[in-house]
Amino acid sequence: MSKYRTHTCGQLNLKNKDQNIILSGWINKKRDHGNLLFIDLRDNYGITQCVIDKNNKYFKNLEKIQLESVIQVNGKVVERSNETINQDLITGEVEVNIISFEVLGHCKELPMPIFSDQEYSEEIRLKYRFLDLRRKKIHENIILRSKVITFIRNKLNELGFVEFQTPILTSSSPEGARDFLVPSRLNPGKFYALPQAPQQFKQLIMVSGFDKYFQIAPCFRDEDARADRSPGEFYQLDLEMSFVEQEDVFNVLENLMVSLFKKFSKKKLLSEKFPKIPYNKAMLNYGTDKPDLRNPLIIKDLTKIFTREDVKFDIFKKLVKSGSVVRAIVTKNTKNNPRSFFDNIDKWAKEQGASGLAYFTFEKENKISAKGPVGKFFSEESLKEMMKITTAEVGDSIFFSCNNVREVEKLLALARDKIARDLKLIDENNFAFCWVVDYPMFELDSLTNKIKFSHNPFSMPQGEVKDINFNKPLNIKAYQYDIVCNGIELSSGAIRNHIPDLMYKLFSIAGYDKKQVDNKFSGMINALSYGAPPHGGIAPGIDRIVMLLANEKNIREVTMFPMNQNAQDLMMNAPSDVTDQQLKELNISLRKK
Repeated sequence: MSKYRTHTCGQLNLKNKDQNIILSGWINKKRDHGNLLFIDLRDNYGITQCVIDKNNKYFKNLEKIQLESVIQVNGKVVERSNETINQDLITGEVEVNIISFEVLGHCKELPMPIFSDQEYSEEIRLKYRFLDLRRKKIHENIILRSKVITFIRNKLNELGFVEFQTPILTSSSPEGARDFLVPSRLNPGKFYALPQAPQQFKQLIMVSGFDKYFQIAPCFRDEDARADRSPGEFYQLDLEMSFVEQEDVFNVLENLMVSLFKKFSKKKLLSEKFPKIPYNKAMLNYGTDKPDLRNPLIIKDLTKIFTREDVKFDIFKKLVKSGSVVRAIVTKNTKNNPRSFFDNIDKWAKEQGASGLAYFTFEKENKISAKGPVGKFFSEESLKEMMKITTAEVGDSIFFSCNNVREVEKLLALARDKIARDLKLIDENNFAFCWVVDYPMFELDSLTNKIKFSHNPFSMPQGEVKDINFNKPLNIKAYQYDIVCNGIELSSGAIRNHIPDLMYKLFSIAGYDKKQVDNKFSGMINALSYGAPPHGGIAPGIDRIVMLLANEKNIREVTMFPMNQNAQDLMMNAPSDVTDQQLKELNISLRKK
């Protein structure tokens, strides 16, 4: 028995009645009734109500103790009366009559109450993160995170995977986000890079003859923060397998995700076999490669409608002639929605930087007509064709946008979500997974107009090598895939390119000569030259998985010690200045402003 406690604060019940016990924990709440002082004592496991009588010599001292101080209580377990039972607590049928107590740790005046659900500024929460973590919701989220990681480890062990750790200090990569660089004292003027992902190392593990690898891997990327992305560092479930095709990877991930989400959530999985959506279809139907399949709205292409002679919407017709596209979203049976519904969506679109969203409602008296600001520009025949393309019916409404493809996709992806939420079409009690597949190997850089890798440069192109038309690189598809849940990308993955000559060829298309490839990827190229198996893998984000399971909107709520939006640790004051001596040892000098 520990000298600090015989039981935890989440352990006592009627079986412990009349026992003398010792509890230790934080003072969660105090309620002073004059003759009686009630204290809710909290630890990692729960809360126990303790009570002390005014006649107890420790009463006045305990009255003065600040909330969140740590105390040890000696007392006797007694049964609560029926009318005072707390059904919300595991220990709610009993309380502890305090005989004596001892302060183990005093607490200063709190900058934020621990027991409150009130929201506080990011600055306060992150500066005092150790206090924030005491709050019930955040505390439970972090415990959930631990349980999820343990479950993943056990499940992958069952599936024959072996856990390895890869280096943290490695070389800089020319692809992806900005690297965090670490100067080398022993090699003046040279730098390590913290790994953006264990990409090359996990492939080297496969070349080394290990068959199934995984790691809960720390990753470091110098990129801006988002709700679903931490600045600086994050963790991913990194895994790789030898002698596999794309479908083999899918089967492992689906097995893991289905069992994981069933274990830790009461929400319904819309499908346990995740649908596969080609990238081009995803961009057409949803405007994004991260579609939320809980949303029933589908985007349709109406460009050809605006080539008709009987359509008089000249603004769109001129844009279409110059290469723009028109795409639309149909809302079912919204003819009776108030004008404010339509105007608010149009206003919202303008706030996104667009010129707005054109709209009208399909009606029929003697003939098909369109009611709305632009309805007069369409003939009955053009409306019928539009209804056929979109499967719209009388009483449905349509919103459409005209611009270059990328801008239309961007706007309608957001509009699809906005409209669905306004109409309450999304069931928040569901999880909808899908695979997005058949990514293009290359894409044009919008700034330089040069060809670059669209995703991972180590991906295998689809098809037989002899049949690939390298003269049309934008037509080459890769065995590259993303797994998406509820509109959140959990991971990218790929079947890897294990053929050195083919890798040189693909890198040359992206503007890298053989010398550059050898310089940046010498370890990889060299290893692949010594008998490399076909292999592939994926790396779902741990933070995003837990965020979904905890029903949180921000990754900060499931991360123990997150940074702020400026990649600063307010609690530890990082990044911080270093001494001139430290810089000297590293052969570094700071440029004066």
